[in-house]
Amino acid sequence: MNRKLLVLPALLGALAPAISGCGSSGGSGGSGKPIVVGTTDSIELTKDNPAPLDPATSYDSATWNVFYNTFQMLLTYQRGSTTPTPDAAKECHYDGTSGLTYQCTMRDGEKFSTGRSLTSTDVKFSIDRMQKIHWADGPSSLISDVKSVDAPDAQTVVFHLKQPDATFPAKLATPAAAIVDSSVYPATKPYTGWRLVGSGPYKLDSWTAGKQAVFTKNSHYDGTLKMHNSAVTLKMYADSNKMEDALKAGDLDVMSRQISPDQIQKLESDPDPDFKLTESSGGEARYLFLNTDAPSLKKVAVRQAMAQIIDRQAITRDVYQRTAVPLYSVVPQGITTHVNSFYDTYGEPSVKNAEKTLKNAGITEKVPLTINFRRDNGGTMNQAEAETIAKQLNASGLFDVKVKSEQWNAFLKAAGEGQYQVFALSWLPDFPDPDNYIAPFFDKETFIPLPFDLTQIRDTILPETRRQAERSATTDAFGEAQKLVADQVPMLPLWQANQYIAARNDITGAEWALNASTTTQFWELGRGASG
Repeated sequence: MNRKLLVLPALLGALAPAISGCGSSGGSGGSGKPIVVGTTDSIELTKDNPAPLDPATSYDSATWNVFYNTFQMLLTYQRGSTTPTPDAAKECHYDGTSGLTYQCTMRDGEKFSTGRSLTSTDVKFSIDRMQKIHWADGPSSLISDVKSVDAPDAQTVVFHLKQPDATFPAKLATPAAAIVDSSVYPATKPYTGWRLVGSGPYKLDSWTAGKQAVFTKNSHYDGTLKMHNSAVTLKMYADSNKMEDALKAGDLDVMSRQISPDQIQKLESDPDPDFKLTESSGGEARYLFLNTDAPSLKKVAVRQAMAQIIDRQAITRDVYQRTAVPLYSVVPQGITTHVNSFYDTYGEPSVKNAEKTLKNAGITEKVPLTINFRRDNGGTMNQAEAETIAKQLNASGLFDVKVKSEQWNAFLKAAGEGQYQVFALSWLPDFPDPDNYIAPFFDKETFIPLPFDLTQIRDTILPETRRQAERSATTDAFGEAQKLVADQVPMLPLWQANQYIAARNDITGAEWALNASTTTQFWELGRGASG
């Protein structure tokens, strides 16, 4: 999801829109009717997920979309930039040369949406709380290198790190470091229900599960983001075609995640005169995870044979209709240090090579596997993707693969508990740095527990690269990490996606509304003349 103290030139171009949106991003954010934004992203309240709007428990694109608009972090990103700049803070810096102390001075007069003053004590409380709760599927791993936090006075907060980390400022710009109200949120347990209190650009007025959420301008927000509207209504759809129908009927102003590949292809080939589709490159990466503890996948030869058979070109062409591009590394194109490690290792898909790999390992029988996939919602293509991969593997005559669907919350929990042999997840970057495509899966604390342990990445490459403020100096080390993953295949990169957003002609700022982590930045949207 998003951040940093480093400038990544390769990604700056990726953030620019490929197709112009509609109009300039003018407007003051003063008055006017709410801008209505549609999404097929789902946020659910369940027994296993009792606090879906608590930053300590939720770590997915749908909830972070809400958090970026309602919570304030010490640092944020200005339009088109990959370098974090102050928001709740007015200044931050490393103290000394060790890289172990990071200090921020708070902006004067900051308040929560309730009107209560926000101080450094709330920042310390929020970080301490995130670590104490340590929710299994939460984002606490992003701040796991924080040893302690001090608030020596109301305006100063000091972070003491376990080890140097050049990416730490970027982590402070994510909802993992969202500032919550210490007088509202429990210190050691989640804030349950559809409730949220922040100090960001918007406040949450109401939430109707599965239908809509109403956000209005937070009159107490005094950060650096410029708002171009005074209210946003987020409408939730289970079907992306119904979301498109609402846009055409004028019931929606903006259509965001997820727009299906079929819809994108049609809108590009037969544009609608009442709205425009904006495309930009994105950092979303899709991975196939292989449970190396499962009997069928223990031998590396099986995993390597899968890498030799799976045809990414066919997946992106037939399933995603070229709205995504093949990915041959855990680090996507456009991110500094990217190398095509899987292509360099395995080349073009080859059943002959896969058969030889298995034979050399003494494997002569078909390998039985089950691919579990998240049940489709909105514009997702999870089932078609899983079935295509199974078909490719089965067509080789070397595998016997079945597919099975699962509901989202149960899916993520079961995947983290190692219940699946094979499953796919889309990873949206917390910040545009190679660290964030490797550490979430191979560091000491990870986003999702994986049974395979690449100690060279965990103990050497990650600590060493985090000492490098100049990120281009990490090219060799991260290149080696990508080669290690390609060699052992605990995960297999599939594709990286472009981003799309559609907006009616009187909506401005659509070209700036999507950031690198596919968050819809509500504040960029305005209502005005096209042109």
